[in-house]
Amino acid sequence: MTFGKRGAGAALVAATSALMLAACGGQSSGAGPTASPSSSPSGTPTATPAPSASPVVLAQVVGSMGTILVAASNGHTVYTFKSDTPGVSNCKGGCISAWPPLSVPSGSTPMGGTGVTGQLGTITRDDGSLQVTYKGLPLYFFHSDSKPGDTNGNYTGWSLVKP
Repeated sequence: MTFGKRGAGAALVAATSALMLAACGGQSSGAGPTASPSSSPSGTPTATPAPSASPVVLAQVVGSMGTILVAASNGHTVYTFKSDTPGVSNCKGGCISAWPPLSVPSGSTPMGGTGVTGQLGTITRDDGSLQVTYKGLPLYFFHSDSKPGDTNGNYTGWSLVKP
């Protein structure tokens, strides 16, 4: 399916709204369920997470950096942390102030836009939020990237994500 400029803008607004709600802590308290759908008792059908309505990440050419992954919601660069391992985030505590995780609402499955060739998934963070992963590695923003195309977080310990 292709979108005109207005359709793409509407999809971007919808994705931005969903991500902002998730980033603002869509839960009212920490008392919500934290079990994954696959942890239900045997014999009970489990719900399959629905794919997100629009892409969460896009492959985009960013200046001299070449083609990298950016968030579909705001065009900001996403990064991986060299201390993470597939399926595990080691950025906790004060680290997430500088490196906020790219997250999606509970029950959704992230999908990539055109040019995103690796598999997207999620991990459950200690606070119960779902952080987006690419090829198993958690994705983050850098707090000093103020506009699309900024790559201020591309330094020792952190990497741009190539599709």
